[in-house]
Amino acid sequence: MEEAAAPAGTRKTTGRGWWLGAGALSGAVLTVTLALVATAIFVPAPAVAGPAPHFVEEAQAAGLVHTYDGDFIFFVGGGVAVFDCNNDGKPDAYFAGGSNPAALFRNDSPVGGDLHFEPVPQSSTDLTRVTGAYPIDIDSDGFVDLAVLRVGENVILRGTGNCQFERANESWGIDGGDAWTAAFSATWEGDETLPTLAFGNYLELDDQDKSTGVCSDHAFIRPDGATAYGSPIALSPGFCSLSILFSDWDRTGSADLRMTNDRHYYRDGEDQLWRVVPGETPRPYTHDEGWQQMRIWGMGIASQDLTGDGRPEVFLTSQGDNKLQTLSTGADTPTYDDMALEVGATATRPFTGDVTLPSTAWHAEFQDVNNDGFMDLYVSKGNVEATPGYAAADPNDLLLGDPGGSFHEVAQTAGIVNFARTRGAALADFNLDGLLDLVEVNRRQNVTLWRNVGSDMADSPMGNWVAIQLRQSGANRDGVGSWIEVDAGGRVVQREVTIGGGHASGELGWIHFGLGNADTARIRVQWPDGEKGPWLTVTANQFAVIDRDATAPRIWEPGTVAP
Repeated sequence: MEEAAAPAGTRKTTGRGWWLGAGALSGAVLTVTLALVATAIFVPAPAVAGPAPHFVEEAQAAGLVHTYDGDFIFFVGGGVAVFDCNNDGKPDAYFAGGSNPAALFRNDSPVGGDLHFEPVPQSSTDLTRVTGAYPIDIDSDGFVDLAVLRVGENVILRGTGNCQFERANESWGIDGGDAWTAAFSATWEGDETLPTLAFGNYLELDDQDKSTGVCSDHAFIRPDGATAYGSPIALSPGFCSLSILFSDWDRTGSADLRMTNDRHYYRDGEDQLWRVVPGETPRPYTHDEGWQQMRIWGMGIASQDLTGDGRPEVFLTSQGDNKLQTLSTGADTPTYDDMALEVGATATRPFTGDVTLPSTAWHAEFQDVNNDGFMDLYVSKGNVEATPGYAAADPNDLLLGDPGGSFHEVAQTAGIVNFARTRGAALADFNLDGLLDLVEVNRRQNVTLWRNVGSDMADSPMGNWVAIQLRQSGANRDGVGSWIEVDAGGRVVQREVTIGGGHASGELGWIHFGLGNADTARIRVQWPDGEKGPWLTVTANQFAVIDRDATAPRIWEPGTVAP
């Protein structure tokens, strides 16, 4: 199909050479197929969703012994970074410790078997005052690096292979600051070799780690040349962010920076969306531009296209006031409606435990945990410390998506109910069996590790799946900023490749898609510069690497060197 001319009112790209105006979604444009745009009319869907998966807890048996601890300055944070640090294809894990040292664990789990991890102690990673971490290959050398968030100086760790890391602040010219940092995101702007980094900061502290009652400005760091960074740009005003995310929310080819903020501390503030244009200082979108004031106890961000219009919905966690936002119909400005109540995704009170009190939600993540082709939603919960009026017995939620676009709670059926005060978390296939497992960071308690063993209903097995990694030469090796389309039996799901969001927790590696009963899937990638690759076919239940300009996916086999 030919691309239409940009309609009036759409935001043009700056530096990537392409566009997709939100107002053009009803036309013949671009990354979404006509079938996806008109999902309700043309796309067949399974009549019923798949069954709930069943999980077993294996942290201690797997060798994961680690606790996030500390007083006031560690009430928030407590994240985990999940990524492959030794190129064996298995996701490893790096845990924040708060007042305890952070810790790196190598994944030695047998394929399809019980989970097993080995600690990898080293001075570079075993830092104290760590609140969270995000994996990112900054220099695109094939070894994943870590952005380590701290109360104090943030540290960038350069991966050198075999799960070894070295401090890189000085060699890359990165000013780690001295703030209380609990949020991070990154994107590649235009043709830059290095990514732009954003650090979301919380409260200002005095020399005794006491709050001054003022929210810190944030740090926005752009490359200065091909091998180093310039001085941080202060994003002001800061309203005590706990989660930030670069996302191409309107599909114009340019990622803006969303922040969700903790209303407990800011004065006259709100959640923010910063307009990012290469070469210009970012600025918040204004109410005159369609941004609506919203004040919540913002903790975490999860982003996923749920409606099939090619633009992401956004789930925001809070204390008793979670939001699921969707762009208003026909809007080409950042004007959102809340759809949480409509689709059953409020998750504002515990489903068991202290059911009469509001919940405190932290990490949120969209994944397909039962491989039926419909996105599910995990939300971690836990009282800040002993906040009166909020649930103490506040279990984490697992909400299964269904063909009608609604969600329903299955955490009890899945067997993952516990009353720890969970913070960060990650859903990843640790034993490469095609089922997403779950790791959770708990405040003042050992981490929990849930192995997904599939359905316990003999007549209702889990669906098929495909796991995808992107590869392109040069900068941005992992294709951050791409959109992946997966067509399984006529139903197309789109996913944006991002770094950031969650609650102090991030993942980099295999991107999982459930396929339901489909035996094959067609995959297409829209790369960060807007170029669309061809539709490629892959057989179900495989690990597929999509190389830019390739005419077929590369199939990776567990037990071989990772792609």
